[in-house]
Amino acid sequence: MSIIVSHLLKKYGNQTAVNHISFQVNKGEIVGFLGPNGAGKSTTMKMITGYLMPDEGSIHVAGINVTENPLAAKQKTGYLPEANPLYYEMYIREYLDFISRIHHIKQKKERINWAIEKVGLTLEAQKKIGQLSKGYKQRVGLAAALIHDPEVLILDEPTSGLDPNQILEIRGVIRELAKNKTILFSSHIMQEVESLCNRVIIINKGVLVADNSLQELKQMSDDDTYIIMVQFSAPLQDSFLQKLTNTERIESTGPSTYCIYTSQPEKVRQQLLQGSVDENLNIISLNSHQQNLESIFKRLTT
Repeated sequence: MSIIVSHLLKKYGNQTAVNHISFQVNKGEIVGFLGPNGAGKSTTMKMITGYLMPDEGSIHVAGINVTENPLAAKQKTGYLPEANPLYYEMYIREYLDFISRIHHIKQKKERINWAIEKVGLTLEAQKKIGQLSKGYKQRVGLAAALIHDPEVLILDEPTSGLDPNQILEIRGVIRELAKNKTILFSSHIMQEVESLCNRVIIINKGVLVADNSLQELKQMSDDDTYIIMVQFSAPLQDSFLQKLTNTERIESTGPSTYCIYTSQPEKVRQQLLQGSVDENLNIISLNSHQQNLESIFKRLTT
């Protein structure tokens, strides 16, 4: 195992940020680490990387106990934090040279060139960091996390601030790196997690609520359930919704918008269309889709 987290606890005063969570990540895995804001994701990542010490529990990275030997563990870990700390007055190569010296890298020039090319900074390499867009600053942080060739990568929102083309490029980098590295990354973009990961860990209010492959997660969460989104021109009377059959539950998501959960979407769609004709109602939009990671995430964290 490249990452082993056992019974991890972290408190800030009376508030429990991480509440006795445990999980393992194997070499070569890309694992999505998900949770709503304030769930404890960044706190957990900071403990794995040795930037925060846990109140209880243990963490091993590449076989090294992070609490007992944090420096050795950091040598095996590349970390891109959510708030990417950079020196804006430094040039990109100057900054990466500084990071290389911290890691005592012998062939600095070769590694700097490799990192710049790997994250797509070649055309910007002569600029000061402060001159870069947010997306390119993010790439500098990723280059710094990679430059010492770590076994484990901890990436907190790695595509934050990138445009759609840049996001696709960084996803390709992550896939390539996973061939010989372990990657744990957080993201609020569910499509990104589904495209990159075979496995997902979800925490909510500091508690682990799911640790499964995507396929298992969907099967556990009623994979045959569909979600019908319908919007009317005006709010409905409760009596109209009560007439609907074959529904599991109905949620109002706006003044005239409703979310209907059902295992028989065609029957419910027919009822909605026929009912709107019978009662002279105007449907603005009507669509349905099978449960995806976004809907499963919402169910587990609401």
